[in-house]
Amino acid sequence: MSMDVATKSKSQLAYDFIKERIEDSSYTPGYRLVLGSIANELGVSVVPVREAIRLLEAEGLVQFERNVGAQVAMVDPREYEVTMQTLSLVEGWATAASAPFMTPDDLARARAINDSMARMVGNANTEHVDAAHFDPVVFTRLNLDFHSVLFEHCPNPHIRDLVDRGWARLRALRESTFSFVPGRARESVAEHTRILDLIEGGADPLELELVARNHRLTTLDAFLKHRENHRSKETA
Repeated sequence: MSMDVATKSKSQLAYDFIKERIEDSSYTPGYRLVLGSIANELGVSVVPVREAIRLLEAEGLVQFERNVGAQVAMVDPREYEVTMQTLSLVEGWATAASAPFMTPDDLARARAINDSMARMVGNANTEHVDAAHFDPVVFTRLNLDFHSVLFEHCPNPHIRDLVDRGWARLRALRESTFSFVPGRARESVAEHTRILDLIEGGADPLELELVARNHRLTTLDAFLKHRENHRSKETA
C-alpha cells in the first residue's frame, strides 16, 4: 500500500470518527478537537486527523477560533436565532408565572447552580474568561439546570410545553453560544443573580418577565455580533 493511499484511508477513518461524534452530539458546539488526543485514540499520526478536520471545516461542521483552534461549529445559525427569539418570549412569561410558586429551597437550588457557573468563569476582577480552560458544554448544561428551576412551577402547561420544546430544539441544534462568546458567560451569571434577587424580592411580574426575556435576547445578540465579526474577518 502506497503512503498516499494509507494516509487517505486513515484520513477517512478520522473523518468518520469525528463526524459520527458530532452527529450524535458526543462532540457538542465548542468542543475542542485536539489533534493529538484524537490521533492517539485512533492509533494514527496527527496528519490524517488534520486532513479530516479540514474536510469537516469545508462542510461547516468545524471552525477555527483564534487562540482556541479547531472546534465543533454551530449548526444552522438561522434556526438558532428564531428559536432563541421564540424562547425568550415563552420562557420569560413562564419564569414570571412560576415565581410565586417557588420555595426557599428552589431559590437555594438555583443559587447553588449559579454559584457553580460563577466558579467556572473565574475571578470576576479579570476582564475575560479564560477560553483555554473554560468548558462551554458543562456551562451550557448548568445553564439549562438553572433555568429549569425557574420555570418548573409554571402553572400553564401549554406555555411550559413550548419552553420544553424550545430547549429541545436548542439541544438538537447543539447550541452553546458560550463556546463562541466565552465572555458572555460571566454576564449571564450576573444576570442570573439579578433574576433571583427579583424573584426573592417579590418583583412585579411584568418586570421579571422582561428581565428574563432580555437575558435570553442578550445571549442571542452576543452570538449574532460574534457571527458578524467572524464574517467580516473572512471577507477582509
